[in-house]
Amino acid sequence: MNTKNWFQKWPAVWVAVLTIMGSACVEANSSKPNIIFILADDMGIGDCGVYNPASKISTPNIDRLARDGMRFTDAHAAGAICVPSRYGLMTGEYVCRTWNKWPPRGCSLHDPEKVTIASLLKSAGYDTAMVGKWHLGMHHNRKDLTDLKVTYSPIEFGFDYFFGMNQSLDTQPYFYVENNRMVAAPTEHTEGQQGDPAKVSHPAIQGPMWRQGAIAPGFEHAKTLPLLTAKAAEYLKSRSVGGNPFFLYFAMPAPHAPWLPLPEFQGKSGAGDYGDFAMQVDDCVGQVLAVLEKRGLAENTLVIFSSDNGPLWFPQDVERYGHKSSGIYRGMKLDYYEGGHREPFVARWPGKIKAGSIRTQMVNFTDMMATFADIAGVQVPSGAGLDSFSVAHVLLNIPATGPVRKDNIHERFGKYSLAYRQEDWKLLLPLETYQVVNGSITPSDITDLARFELYNLEEDPGETSNLASKYPEKANALFELLKDNLKRGASR
Repeated sequence: MNTKNWFQKWPAVWVAVLTIMGSACVEANSSKPNIIFILADDMGIGDCGVYNPASKISTPNIDRLARDGMRFTDAHAAGAICVPSRYGLMTGEYVCRTWNKWPPRGCSLHDPEKVTIASLLKSAGYDTAMVGKWHLGMHHNRKDLTDLKVTYSPIEFGFDYFFGMNQSLDTQPYFYVENNRMVAAPTEHTEGQQGDPAKVSHPAIQGPMWRQGAIAPGFEHAKTLPLLTAKAAEYLKSRSVGGNPFFLYFAMPAPHAPWLPLPEFQGKSGAGDYGDFAMQVDDCVGQVLAVLEKRGLAENTLVIFSSDNGPLWFPQDVERYGHKSSGIYRGMKLDYYEGGHREPFVARWPGKIKAGSIRTQMVNFTDMMATFADIAGVQVPSGAGLDSFSVAHVLLNIPATGPVRKDNIHERFGKYSLAYRQEDWKLLLPLETYQVVNGSITPSDITDLARFELYNLEEDPGETSNLASKYPEKANALFELLKDNLKRGASR
């Protein structure tokens, strides 16, 4: 029997079987760690003090997580923009695996049979919850706003509880969802708001801006981040030592625009409203950690903090504030240069992860599925997590028992252009020239090497010296490896 095809046809059966197995594992081993994944939105690696001593933004709580745990220096979001990044995190797959199925605005999660990190952990006996921004294609009845039901909410993908919103806070309609129902329908209208051109480079997409459109009664943009943080804290307060292990995915909608720092953070950074809002994000991380400690849960909880993609921070912003949100890296959100996807990534698990440790192991969001499976003591089902490599051995400083990531695919949103990384070498395909259709690249060979970009990240992390013409053999070799990866349909 072809196990992979059988799984793809009947994944729900696999999950049910694993749920039974997972329940038995919980009885046999009640010491499984809780897992919290905290995801910031549009935050650069250069914003965190532990990654950038020259940062104009104070991030004491994120820095403390790194001091108490492990900091990765070569960690990457699964995409350079929100939706593809979150898809890779949830499914353990690169977004390029489903490009031929994408709607115009990116990849969505519309297959409730698909295994996610939540459904996998649930099969291992975990209680699962999500608070925050889903952004993977939630639907509601726009013609009949008395119908509060939503479809494709996190509840359909392995989460026991959800409170949050469908998309970013700058995009209408504006409303909250609890589990699979709108808290209140977006029956009113907001005129929207623009950023201040004296403070930002692009007022239409930066600053305290949001677009006009439908909004729920009582919805206030500035109160969203505090509300979501309170909901995450409320969930943690319901947990107790010795209870079922839990997985909490806390996806903050900040510091993505609208930049709306609370009064106590205004003017406290050296990077304008963006920096002040990032300080508030750090404070939210601190609030989560404080509840863990107060509940006595910190010792047996793996906490990971990262960001979904690079910052929306233009060269003009760097010049205006003297703050490099992408740190030493080139590019920002939307780019397949490092600044678009290389992210802060810190992990703490007291007594398991060595405090103050730093690792250079390459890691992608897609790796969380295999990593959490190892930690929870379950197998990733055949046909799931196609691009997921466990880094549990890195976290625990033990020998690897499975394959280790040696390469990576980076995606530039908009034109679906790719970059391929193998160890220190990175090849960038020309924009708009190479398309991926059904797992194959067209054209299938390098037609104009001068249009490609090749970098050695060990020698040139800022991607300043294009080596494609100097090392054509290396460029061609990487291109062939990328084609082979796409043809196989999986990295593992």
